[in-house]
Amino acid sequence: MPKLSVIVPFYNVQQYAPDTLRSLRLNARPDFEFVLVDDHSKDETPAILERAAEELSEVAQVRYIRHEKNGGLATARNTGLDAAQGEYLTFLDGDDWLAPGYFSRLVAAIEGLGCDFVRTDHVQATARARSISRVPIGRRWEVFDPREAILPADRSTSVDYAFAWAGAYHRRLLDKGLLHFTDGLRTAEDRPWIWKLHREAESFAVVSLLGVFYRRGVASSLTQIGDVRQLDFIRAFDQVIEETRQDPDADRLLPKAVRTYCAIIAHHVSDEEKWEPSVYRQLRARSAAAIQRLPQDMLGDVLETMDMHRSSKLRRLRRRITTAKAAA
Repeated sequence: MPKLSVIVPFYNVQQYAPDTLRSLRLNARPDFEFVLVDDHSKDETPAILERAAEELSEVAQVRYIRHEKNGGLATARNTGLDAAQGEYLTFLDGDDWLAPGYFSRLVAAIEGLGCDFVRTDHVQATARARSISRVPIGRRWEVFDPREAILPADRSTSVDYAFAWAGAYHRRLLDKGLLHFTDGLRTAEDRPWIWKLHREAESFAVVSLLGVFYRRGVASSLTQIGDVRQLDFIRAFDQVIEETRQDPDADRLLPKAVRTYCAIIAHHVSDEEKWEPSVYRQLRARSAAAIQRLPQDMLGDVLETMDMHRSSKLRRLRRRITTAKAAA
């Protein structure tokens, strides 16, 4: 069994894949496994991966898988999870890269702590600028219950730090069904995933390691494109709400999920210039319907305590459905 499996999906990243693959080589060990998943790229990415898989096999265990059709990041990661054999698992996106030796330090950290999963800080790379993004938890190198890190509702917490590649995960989580993503989600795929992990895993820790470089502002990234695929955030957060509603601690945890959902809706609705006009109309209509599905007492508390800019956006969406119902 490999000590660590690294799942790396690629899609149309010929410009960035060489840097990603070079950094994998600088992290390779004979007991590490790299699972490279091409999500039916249309550019030169598959050719780059074929050459790299052969070269990487000299220093690590390598699996190269190519999808017959494009399925999105969540589906590509699931393909990698199904193929991975490692005792520990982690992720990397096909346009990001790593510091040399980072994975060895990551494995040493999770082995030493003996917990289900660890979370790490990361470096955001925007053009030539670099900044550190930290897990919003002060307790470091200490094992505790992941459920404790979901609250408080009115502050940024670990479930808001939804980067699957910022950490490592013991294989027992995969065996329990906690590491797969919701198949077909095109965006916000990390949100239901991180909530499920924090609700159902038994132990985790935050470690002060820096080694993942997250490339921001990539033109082909869905975060930069205002097309209909971005609306999958609604399906993702509907799943968070429904699964949290069924939790034994729903009374405590659901207000956090509702507040986060509202904040994301307000963020997207405020960024009108980003969206294609027809998609923006869909965004408003579907967001208004989502607001009506939320527990209304908790929604009222959110609207009373959220800042004026965001709460006014949400109140207008709420009135839109109310007015439509009255007219009908």
